Amino acid sequence: MRICHLTSVHSHTDTRIFVKECQSLSAAGFEVHLVAPGAPDCRIEGVQIHGITREVGSRLKRMTKTVNQVYNKALEIDAEVYHFHDPELIPIGLKLKKRGKKVVYDVHEDVPRQILTKKWIPKYTNNMISKIIEAYENYASKKFDVIITATPFIRDRFLNIDCNAVDINNYPLLEELKVLDIQWSEKENAVCYVGGIAFIRGIKEMVKSLEMKSNISLLLAGKFFSPKEKEAVMKLNGWKKVKELGFLDREGVKDTYRKSKAGIVTLQPTINYIDALPVKMFEYMAAGIPVIASNFPLWKDILNKNKCGLIVDPMNPKEIAEAISWVLENPIEAEQMGQNGRKAVETEYNWEKESEKLIKVYKNLLRK
Repeated sequence: MRICHLTSVHSHTDTRIFVKECQSLSAAGFEVHLVAPGAPDCRIEGVQIHGITREVGSRLKRMTKTVNQVYNKALEIDAEVYHFHDPELIPIGLKLKKRGKKVVYDVHEDVPRQILTKKWIPKYTNNMISKIIEAYENYASKKFDVIITATPFIRDRFLNIDCNAVDINNYPLLEELKVLDIQWSEKENAVCYVGGIAFIRGIKEMVKSLEMKSNISLLLAGKFFSPKEKEAVMKLNGWKKVKELGFLDREGVKDTYRKSKAGIVTLQPTINYIDALPVKMFEYMAAGIPVIASNFPLWKDILNKNKCGLIVDPMNPKEIAEAISWVLENPIEAEQMGQNGRKAVETEYNWEKESEKLIKVYKNLLRK
């Protein structure tokens, strides 16, 4: 079976799309192609990469010119199954269905709920746009062969409208972040945050919490979404305890976890985060460090069940500071929390198990 993954937004090295899904399918014996913007035309780890022009400038440009290029390249490849990853490619998915192709829609985010938090959309239109997008997404999704979702919460939304939906969670690869070469006592007096950086992701409260603790640093890896937000955060007193690392490759991420005594994921309680499964939370667990996380019910259940982290009010810097202090002042218990998290990843929250579900989806498509 020739499979073609399509994206108009993500890099050809994207961890979920390329490293996990495409490589797992290639290892299972499928012929795998990936169309992505700005990519070289080459073969990597058994996956044939096809680059298209990355349009710069407005979103409209990307959603027209880039999307058209994706479609033309998809037709050229002539696959049996097309697996697309961006909501703006829904019209392409529908066109491919009309041509008799099998189509898989990979839903990374709950888009209608995500729209409600987008600052570039005028607030007075958010609800209306969210409803329109949900109606269109629901209409189109019923026509696709499979809906793959990144969380059970999103899966249930599509099951409720009678779609063939399965959750394939974005859990970490078992061996990628495993750290064996450092003792707990050799770690820095540091906690880390890895990912996109924004007010809505808790950066302001994180930095404020550092003001309340003298002997701690925050290893901050990732890019700020907004220059204005970065400027505001840099004015906070706690910023002098931040080691800004910028965007890191996967080895750099692993080294950051290696140095840290805890990982922070204190996203704010917005509608699209409360039921999410943040990749960074499971990466911290995979790296064997305690998690300091927002007190959302789903996250609380996971961390409490596995005894691998601390729950805080993400809007309260004092609670975040107290959690950091606990980790530093209780090294034996903190190290045990990290070990518990690692065990949980080894038994349940790992990509290897999720990849079995993905391969099953494709084997079922073969039988149709």
